[in-house]
Amino acid sequence: MTDHKPQDTTSTRQENASSLPRPLWMRTVDRISGVCGAVSASMILIAVLLTCQMIWVRKINNASTVWQTETVIYLMIAATLIGLPYVQRARGHVSVDLLPLLLPAKAAKALSMVTLVAAIGVMGIMFFYGLELWLVTWEKGWRSETVWGPRLWIPYLAMPVGFGLFILQLIADLVAVATGLDTLHTDERKH
Repeated sequence: MTDHKPQDTTSTRQENASSLPRPLWMRTVDRISGVCGAVSASMILIAVLLTCQMIWVRKINNASTVWQTETVIYLMIAATLIGLPYVQRARGHVSVDLLPLLLPAKAAKALSMVTLVAAIGVMGIMFFYGLELWLVTWEKGWRSETVWGPRLWIPYLAMPVGFGLFILQLIADLVAVATGLDTLHTDERKH
């Protein structure tokens, strides 16, 4: 009796897709997305350390905190937005593979492309309004209404940057699927 190990279709697809050369701009977008992942992870780490420091200040030193809570909130939101392109590149978003697995390969590819185009459209809207909000906070010099009162353009910058870089990764994924450089969004079965 031999042990049957289930085949990891994701790694198989990555091996098949990696044999094709990716254009420089796609590799650059992938690298930028990787940097976004590192920046996002660093923001989360800093937020955790600040939370620990805040607990120390409140419970041990019996003092009040002025800037820590707001900074942790801004860092977590920014980490989420800046981390979007990395999660897309790593295929870390929650996905349901049932429909693509039931469809013929060409239909699964078409579904993947329609989904990517729709995602680019939605993220384009988010980018537009995020950029608009950032510009208003920059031009009007808005500040938070807390005791600390940081300039709001700084944390709001995460919206256009995060959504913009996410759109770049989605475009790279769309082109990769359309040209056959990436088969991660489609099933490789022959129908």
